[in-house]
Amino acid sequence: MLLVDSHCHLDSLSFGGLHQNVDDALRKAKEHDVGFVLAVATTLPGYQAMTALIGQRSDVAFSCGVHPLNLDGGYDYAELQRLAASEQVVALGETGLDYFYQQQNMTLQQESFRQHIRIARQLNKPLIVHTREARHDTLAVLREEQADECGGVLHCFTEDIDTAKALLDLGFYISFSGIVTFRNAESLREVARYVPLERMLVETDAPYLAPVPHRGKENQPAYVRDVAEYLSVLKGVTLQQLANTTSENFSRLFKIALPAISSAEAGH
Repeated sequence: MLLVDSHCHLDSLSFGGLHQNVDDALRKAKEHDVGFVLAVATTLPGYQAMTALIGQRSDVAFSCGVHPLNLDGGYDYAELQRLAASEQVVALGETGLDYFYQQQNMTLQQESFRQHIRIARQLNKPLIVHTREARHDTLAVLREEQADECGGVLHCFTEDIDTAKALLDLGFYISFSGIVTFRNAESLREVARYVPLERMLVETDAPYLAPVPHRGKENQPAYVRDVAEYLSVLKGVTLQQLANTTSENFSRLFKIALPAISSAEAGH
């Protein structure tokens, strides 16, 4: 069985504390059948530091982008295009809109989001989209910039069924994090039941949002198995089926040939 953590800030884990190093974190993930990780950038300097720390690995891919909360007055869109053109980059993002924490720079957020979509279309790479308290504008920008041409995923989904349907109509995938396991997340569980398994991804968003029963601890890629187990019950399928389908979805969206995970590596 192979599970994929489709969204992780791998460079932000506690190295020298919870994990000895990147190898240690990935080894723990494999012990839980999590054999591949997408390491997601949130700034351009962060992308460069992240790739330097992690290096070229057969079980990690990278995204390149600037989070809407990290704009700080702007950045060089030409540099984003240059960095994102690298073969090791499989997606643009994370990008999107966040009006929950920042409303004073909504115009800049929208412009950055549009630039990510335009570059994604030019490079034929999918988008990783973040949205919070901005569902209307997020969907409007995706439609106006023809994001259906490059595709993508709404990561760490916390919106309603109507938003999910609109994204599915655009050809997007929907990724669920540990939030779906939280006691007060019944409305999100309704969305998880609604979204077709063939359009679903699983993620940790580590080091944030650890799922039950690890809530309150630092999240890590290994815990994507807890998210997957929970979703398999919600969807009425086996864990094996959920793992197979979400991994195939990931491979298709990000154009990645996933490695096999051996039973020896997995510790089973």
